[in-house]
Amino acid sequence: MPITAISDKLSVSPQLSVEDIPSLRDKGFKTLISNRPDNEDTFQPNTQAGRQEAKHCSLAYAFIPVTADTITEADVRAFQRAVDESNGPVLAYCQTGRRSLDLYLIGEVLDGRMSADEAVVFGRSRGFDTSSAAVWLERHAARRPQVKGFFDKRTWSVQYVVSDPATRKCAIVDPVLDFDERAGATATINADAILDYVRDNDLTVEWILDTHPHADHFSAAQYLKEKTGAQTAIGERVVDVQKLWQKIYNWPGLATDGSQWDRLFADGEDFKVGSIEAKVLFSPGHTLASITYVIGDAAFVHDTLFLPDSGTARADFPGGDARILWTSIQDILALPDETRIFTGHDYQPDGRAPRWESTVADQKKFNPHLAGVTEEEFVALRTKRDKTLPMPKLILHALQVNIRGGRLPEPEANGKRYLKLPLDALQGAAWE
Repeated sequence: MPITAISDKLSVSPQLSVEDIPSLRDKGFKTLISNRPDNEDTFQPNTQAGRQEAKHCSLAYAFIPVTADTITEADVRAFQRAVDESNGPVLAYCQTGRRSLDLYLIGEVLDGRMSADEAVVFGRSRGFDTSSAAVWLERHAARRPQVKGFFDKRTWSVQYVVSDPATRKCAIVDPVLDFDERAGATATINADAILDYVRDNDLTVEWILDTHPHADHFSAAQYLKEKTGAQTAIGERVVDVQKLWQKIYNWPGLATDGSQWDRLFADGEDFKVGSIEAKVLFSPGHTLASITYVIGDAAFVHDTLFLPDSGTARADFPGGDARILWTSIQDILALPDETRIFTGHDYQPDGRAPRWESTVADQKKFNPHLAGVTEEEFVALRTKRDKTLPMPKLILHALQVNIRGGRLPEPEANGKRYLKLPLDALQGAAWE
C-alpha cells in the first residue's frame, strides 16, 4: 500500500483494507479520512467496517465520500476540519488517492496559499494528475451566485448566504435562531456567524428569505432584519399555514395575512439578488406554503429534496401531501441538469460529514426516491416511511415563532416570554 506525503500532517493512499489499519496506527497515524463512497467496487470494505476497526485501533475516523464530479466546497471544508482537528498525522484515502489530494489542493487554492496552476504542478510532483482540481476551481470561480452554507449541528439545518460577486449584494436563506428546549433558552450564535461572514466579505444584505415556516428550528429572520434592515420574504401561501396553525394554537389574535413579512412572493414571480436574476417556484407538499428560490444557477429547495443519499422530505405535517410533493419535485427536476440544488437539512447518513449541494442531474440519477420511481411508487414509499417518523421535537415550539416571521412571543408583565404548547394536537406520538 503506497503512502504519499502531502504536507507535514497529511498523507494520501489508495484504498485501504481493514487489515491495513492496525499497521497505520503503528506508523503513527492518528486519523483516517475515507473519501470513497461505499459500493464503488465489489472488493471495497464498507465504511462501517473501516470505522469499527479504526475505533478498535484508537484512531479517529472521518467519512467524506466524493467523486470527481460531485466535490463541493462543503466537502473541501469538512476535509480541512478533519485534518486540522486531528491530534497527529492524518491518512486520507480513496481508490487511488487522487480525490483525497484534490480536496487538499482545492482548499489550498480557495484559501490563497496556492494558485490553480501550482496545484496541478504540485499534484504532478507527487505522481498524480490533478487537472480535475483545476477544472473544479475554474468552474467554481465562474459560478454566479456564490453560495456559502452554514450547518447547524443541533438541528441538522443548513443556512445560506447567496451573493453576487459583481455587486457584493446578497440574500440570506432560512437562517436559524438558536433554541435549547431543555433550558428554554434562545441565542443568536448561528445568525451572528452569518453577520460575521457578511461583514468579513464586504457584502450588503438585500433579502432575508424563508422557504416556508419551519417545524424543527426557529427562524432568525426578524433578528437579522433588525441588524441589517433588509427585506424579509416568503411565499404568499404562508397565509394558509397561518390559518391552519391559528386553529391548532387557538390563537384568534394572530394576523393571518402574511403581514409579518415585507414581501409575499407568488409562484413564478421574478426578483434580483444584486444583478442576478431570481425566480420563485411554488413547491408545496412538505407544507402548504413551501417555495423554491432559483437564483442564477442555484435552487434553494429546503425540505423538498435532500441529498441524493438521503431521499426526499416527509409529507405528513399538517397540510402536507405526498402526491403534491411529487409534483413539486418534478418541477424542480425540470430545471437544467447543471442547476445546483441546495437543501436545507442534512442528517449525515453513515456518519459522513455534512453536505448540502447536489445538482438536478445528481438527483435524477442517484436519489433512490426518484430514480426509476413512478408517481404511485413514490406516494406509497413516502406514505409508508412517514408513518414511522415521530413529529419533530420542536414543531409546536417553532411554528408559533415562524408563522410570525421569526418573532418571539411578546414579553408578559414580568418581562418574560412564554411559548404556548397545545396538548394532543398532533398525531405521531413516539411512545417507544
